[in-house]
Amino acid sequence: MADIEKQTSLPTRHSSLEGTTCESSSRNSTLKPETPSIPSADDNAHSRLRAWLAVFGGFLALFCSFGQLTAFGAFQTWYSGHQLASMSLFGISWIGSLQLWMFFFMGGPIGCVFDAYGPTPILCSGSLILVASLVLTSISVQYYQYLLAQGLVFGMGVAMLFYPTMACVATHFNEYRATAIGIVSAGSGCGGVLYPIMLRYLFSKFGFGWAVRFSALVTAVMCAVVVLTVRLQRPINKRTGIVLEVQTIQNRRFLLLVVGSFFVCLGMFTPYFYISDYAQSRHMSSKAAFCVLSIMNAGSVFGRIAPAWLSDKIGRFNLLCPCAFLSGLTCLVFWMFGEGPISIIVFAALYGFLSGAVISVVNPCVSQISHMREIGTRIGALYTLISVPCVSFTFI
Repeated sequence: MADIEKQTSLPTRHSSLEGTTCESSSRNSTLKPETPSIPSADDNAHSRLRAWLAVFGGFLALFCSFGQLTAFGAFQTWYSGHQLASMSLFGISWIGSLQLWMFFFMGGPIGCVFDAYGPTPILCSGSLILVASLVLTSISVQYYQYLLAQGLVFGMGVAMLFYPTMACVATHFNEYRATAIGIVSAGSGCGGVLYPIMLRYLFSKFGFGWAVRFSALVTAVMCAVVVLTVRLQRPINKRTGIVLEVQTIQNRRFLLLVVGSFFVCLGMFTPYFYISDYAQSRHMSSKAAFCVLSIMNAGSVFGRIAPAWLSDKIGRFNLLCPCAFLSGLTCLVFWMFGEGPISIIVFAALYGFLSGAVISVVNPCVSQISHMREIGTRIGALYTLISVPCVSFTFI
């Protein structure tokens, strides 16, 4: 009987030891995810289908929204030689600045609505707004009309597609969340590659108005697919977004991520808006200048997939920090001191890769340090808080 009692007591002591070990590990892990266990997309065929449909829809959402936003350099180059030729590049760049500011600023409100009502109402409204903004841009004549249609309204539509998509995909994956979000983020890079080439051809072939209307038609078709495929993995959270936003500000790790992102975004989008004009100022042809922007966005496609996959292996924060540092170093080395076509092309490819990695990995970093019910609000809050530095590049 005594031997039996000893044997039955062994699992108890072993469990106690495991509990002590887990507790110690929790104290020593400074970046331990707060997200509770999420069913893997590999659990069954139905969940796998829903997960990868969400990834596919997210890819299309970012292709037609953020991809066009990062291709604004093509519009800026066209405007400087046609509709807005009498204005300085500084004035024209305000259209793109308003796009970015509205996109980032809307993150917080959209995140709160997402956590309360889910993605579908936001995606439907955002699709209509995005298509309407392109139609209005195609018939714009005055500078203020471009500011309103292509600046404010377009930026709002991009935001209403971007944030729900990112948050939805994050709910379907746990272990390979960064890889899935990286594939979705690659959609914006692919859009950034194809849109400048397509627009340059359509501008010269059919004129500005019909070129933008064709873009609106393509966007409408893609948005319809997005609305049908992007779905949540979890039930809708009925908690109020205001409470969640206060909690995000009080979280030390989230606050440090916001501060770091604030400084990174001070100049991150400057090359995307000015690289085409810079290439032309260095005696490259208009065709080559448009291609340089496409090369930069092509680099970002690889930068959003490969580093995201690697971050699932070595740690998301472990990859985010060096990529952010190297993207700034690339600007200092190649853009400031390189003036020939080769150096400009090399810079475009390298910067696209590194900046794409930063954009791709930052959202999984937010998800890693957030409870599942707070992912939408925290991603939105992060982008709202960094909206100011994203506009300040206009003055650099």
